[in-house]
Amino acid sequence: MNQSEGVLRQRLGRGINLHSVAYGEPHKLGQANVSFHSAGHVLGSAQIRIEVAGEIWLVTGDYKRCHDPSCTPFETVNCDVLITESTFGLPIYRWKTGQEIANEIYGWWSEERQHPSILFCYAFGKAQRILAELKAIGVENEILLHGAVETVTKHYRKAGIEMVKTRPLSEIDREDPLKGRLVIAPPSAYRSTWMKRFREPQTAFASGWMTVKGARRRRGYERGFVISDHADWPSLIQTIKESEAKHVYVTHGQDEVLSRYLREVEGIKAESLNLLG
Repeated sequence: MNQSEGVLRQRLGRGINLHSVAYGEPHKLGQANVSFHSAGHVLGSAQIRIEVAGEIWLVTGDYKRCHDPSCTPFETVNCDVLITESTFGLPIYRWKTGQEIANEIYGWWSEERQHPSILFCYAFGKAQRILAELKAIGVENEILLHGAVETVTKHYRKAGIEMVKTRPLSEIDREDPLKGRLVIAPPSAYRSTWMKRFREPQTAFASGWMTVKGARRRRGYERGFVISDHADWPSLIQTIKESEAKHVYVTHGQDEVLSRYLREVEGIKAESLNLLG
């Protein structure tokens, strides 16, 4: 929460009315006691715990359970009613560890010495996780960053997150062929005029959606790395059980599949929650 203030001001405007708080810090709003608890999604992401007259509701927002060196770990919170996301709420979605994926990325990149390698991923959260995972496995090579990734990454560094060495791509001479260099960029840069900067690069996309091979082919990337900042199927089930919620509302993603599984297999009272907007 406090850690994400810089990122929020950079993305939403420095003049926004923002009051940062610590995880677990209690707040009184009318008759409700409200607190925020780490969601493990990205830097500063939070679940919202709301207690009124002894009844506790928990809204998870986006979350993940696996280890991530770039943000605070997920916190299990007991509640009476749980509202959970289900972005990857199908049994096919089961993640490898970040360390395994970091080794895959490093192997792909280090094998190409004659051309640049471009790894596309979300500029907020995913890019910084990959940089932190690469640092954790001992990578010492400098990585080049697209401007959109660089602006967020500097706030992660200010928050004390350890990541591999980076440098803005804009600081490199445009005539440099970038042989053997790795560049991290947001998906919006793919097939844009920005790509004219490179000579025959190899490309890859890092996302949980890369579980489905057809998704990579449709997007036009040569390689896909399966790494997500959302809970996979086992983590969704684990979280719901550990919350001990008597009633579960499922939203955002495969809500019908997950809620039906909870009712018919786990015997948990669950239903889809359709959100407006």
